[in-house]
Amino acid sequence: MAERLTLRNVYLYLVCLVTLVISIFAAVQLVRGVVGIAYPDPGVGYYGDPTLDDEEEQRLAEQSLASQRRFEVLEVVAAGTTLLIAGPLYVYHWRRVQRERVATGPEVVPTA
Repeated sequence: MAERLTLRNVYLYLVCLVTLVISIFAAVQLVRGVVGIAYPDPGVGYYGDPTLDDEEEQRLAEQSLASQRRFEVLEVVAAGTTLLIAGPLYVYHWRRVQRERVATGPEVVPTA
């Protein structure tokens, strides 16, 4: 038989849905950040600029790489923090849903 929906059940299921979606997006962001740290974008660079000497080009390229790595590390930290917050919230609410389903049990319809 169909489970009786209450306002509480709807709330619990919505919180589970939202936290699950947030966790999925955070996991994707975390993976992208780790890949960005491991394989940084070579960037456009300042190659061929006649006003820059080789030493200055090298310094600007290193500065650009350091800036990109810093950005990627911040992305990984943000994604990890989001997962650390959303993950336990999802688990907590999902366990509440499961406990309430077991507590109420299946409805038995008497047969005539």
